[in-house]
Amino acid sequence: MESLSATKVNTLFYERAPSGIPPVTVSPLPPPGITEPFPPPPTFPPPSPPAQQPGTEIPEKKKKRRWLWRALAVLLTPVVLLQAYAFIIQAGFTPPRTAYMLQSKDPVIYEYVSLEHISRYVVAAAIAHEDQQLGPRAGAFDWEELMARAEAHRRGEPDPSGSTIPQQLLKNMFLWEERENPTAFRKGLEAALATQFSYTLDDQRMLELYLNYAQFGPGLYGICAASWYYFNTPPWAMYEYHAWQLMGVLPLPDLVRRAPDGGIYLGHDAHLRVKDYVNGAANVWLTRQLAGMGGWRAAVATVGITDTAADNEDRRNNKDACSTMPPSVRDRLAREAVSPPAPPGT
Repeated sequence: MESLSATKVNTLFYERAPSGIPPVTVSPLPPPGITEPFPPPPTFPPPSPPAQQPGTEIPEKKKKRRWLWRALAVLLTPVVLLQAYAFIIQAGFTPPRTAYMLQSKDPVIYEYVSLEHISRYVVAAAIAHEDQQLGPRAGAFDWEELMARAEAHRRGEPDPSGSTIPQQLLKNMFLWEERENPTAFRKGLEAALATQFSYTLDDQRMLELYLNYAQFGPGLYGICAASWYYFNTPPWAMYEYHAWQLMGVLPLPDLVRRAPDGGIYLGHDAHLRVKDYVNGAANVWLTRQLAGMGGWRAAVATVGITDTAADNEDRRNNKDACSTMPPSVRDRLAREAVSPPAPPGT
């Protein structure tokens, strides 16, 4: 077979190549017996990425919008969850423990009692002493008073008005204790939580929770435990003067002690501020405050209460009536070497 030279190959390629294809020159073969290295392989540029189809590119504004939506979702999630929790509480669920109870250094003594089984003397005293505007006010607090408190805090001056019942309640439920020098941060959280819950919980439910969660002694929470511990009586049978004394316990509950024969100890070695608060509330302030509101009936009417605890006597066998001494109170009295009354039926 006739061998083809490089020139002839080129000639044949030109003759047979379709039009439009550039000619390719074949280098002549080296003479027989002579070797030479093969030329290096051709190099090609890396493939370019596929072009995006029109409409598939993500503009910078769209990326920022997505980031903002995610940030908003993170911020709103706790608000939504708290709001759902508020609706559940308004519907009747009562959390068995609060943040303050969980932080207590003493064994917690607590038992829930319904508002219908709390003496109206206690309810009136709480309104008059802690928050006279609870019923008439829209919201958790008065904004002017809040700004005045914030300014006093900034200047290092005493609090001119104190927290309202919604603020105290939400602080007890969710926050941490700072009795002497509360920080502005915690006060801000307290105001925000109180505002949110005040538009979901009605005044009576707010007052009911407050009287159940307020601290009345070391580890002693709620009016049910307090009435039995100090006065050996259910909360629906409390005397007016005893109700007034309990309001004086609220500022410094960890310093209060029970008298050996019952009642709040106000002897010579009792803490001086405790004596001032308890005697001041019972003998001075509540007399004036309730008189200014038109008496205890007018005070409870500001939150829509028109009955008395005695009107609910037929339901005192219910579990939420606190008609018998809670076992935790009996155990506390036993540890303090006080002989509690025998339980019913013994």
